[in-house]
Amino acid sequence: MAFTETIGARRYAFADLKTLLAKASPARSGDQLAGLAADTEEERMAARMVLADLPLSRFLNEALIPYESDEVTRLIVDRHDADAFAEIAALTVGEFRNWLLLHETDGTVLARVAPGITPEMAAAVSKLMRNQDLIAVARKCRVVTRFRDTIGLPGRLSVRLQPNHPTDDPKGIAASIIDGLFYGCGDATIGINPAGDNLASIVALLRLIDELRERHGVPTQSCVLTHVTNTLRAIEQGAPVDLVFQSIAGSEQANASFGIDLALLAEARAAALSLGRGTVGDNLMYFETGQGSALSANAHHGVDQQTMEARAYAVARAFSPLLVNTVVGFIGPEYLYDGKQIVRAGLEDHFCGKLLGVPMGCDICYTNHAEADQDDMDTLLTLFGVAGVNFIMGVPGADDIMLNYQSTAFHDALYLRETLGLAPAPEFEAWLQRTGILGDDGRLVEPAERQPLLQLAHDL
Repeated sequence: MAFTETIGARRYAFADLKTLLAKASPARSGDQLAGLAADTEEERMAARMVLADLPLSRFLNEALIPYESDEVTRLIVDRHDADAFAEIAALTVGEFRNWLLLHETDGTVLARVAPGITPEMAAAVSKLMRNQDLIAVARKCRVVTRFRDTIGLPGRLSVRLQPNHPTDDPKGIAASIIDGLFYGCGDATIGINPAGDNLASIVALLRLIDELRERHGVPTQSCVLTHVTNTLRAIEQGAPVDLVFQSIAGSEQANASFGIDLALLAEARAAALSLGRGTVGDNLMYFETGQGSALSANAHHGVDQQTMEARAYAVARAFSPLLVNTVVGFIGPEYLYDGKQIVRAGLEDHFCGKLLGVPMGCDICYTNHAEADQDDMDTLLTLFGVAGVNFIMGVPGADDIMLNYQSTAFHDALYLRETLGLAPAPEFEAWLQRTGILGDDGRLVEPAERQPLLQLAHDL
């Protein structure tokens, strides 16, 4: 059934639900290149007017990607919680927006209804929201996860310490880890993107992090961000695997382009759980996503990139992850053209993930051929701090010398924590204070001459 809206003398028609969602999306280059975006701002507003009056229940009756041919759709439909949905079942998308912004709709209420919200509902309501709306609602959603420390508590900001090296040189990686720890970073995870897929190198990197972590009693978790099949092989070889990493997307076809399906993710999670390495919890999956990934694989099925991104969060929440990270500007200007589009996309992703009950962080980043700069990243960084993001990246100098893109640095996390009064994960904060990296006032102190980490740095 077509959707129509008239503005002045112009009548706009939208053929189906996925067309309506695409036309209602804020402008972005990926949708434009795919031929999905609204042609004018008036058409975009017409689509939003129709969308605002659409009952939420419509999303339960019309699949954007057919149930029969897509396992992500089947996951969304089969795991939908009708009892949780009952509280909002009578609302339209526009009324849902207003309900989300009510003072009475607090974190407890949002957690209660989260299992009843589908990714398409979350994406739809985000298209009607200003940036401040996305921030205000996401801030109310607290998704707390645990492995060796506790991530996502109010008043806390965690950091993935990202010590990548173009040749996987152990000394270079270790130096970056030590540098990050001295800045109070690393409580989300110490996570390395390996330069290659050599299994021996991957196992060596896992052992490097684990030995450093155990030697100094650091209450965090390690991760080498390799393909899930490599992680399974590493587990079989007895490697000290904490977190299982994998890039995921919002359709079966897009996930197949990554070489995965839901069964493989379940196998890897079960294998890692069998190791029993968590001390305060067993959330051990680490997923990365990004608007445009399905489109870049020609696996978007005519669905706009932001809605496809929200569908990836349904995959994530099925596996109770520790961390989910939208790498918001990494794919490039073909999908998010400039700083304004990157900022908007990041806030959408964080909002949709948190609304669905997913522990969201963000790699606040851009590539050097995008129309963006570090000032744009500072803006998004600050907005995320206000919005209650679970974690961000900590990259030496904000310049990843292996992946060749621009992200956030250790001192950016320090800025955000000091400016907004945020602290690391509680177990990690206690360790920082015991080791003399943080003072009793929560501020970094000059390392003492006999500081064990400083001595290790000298040894390198």
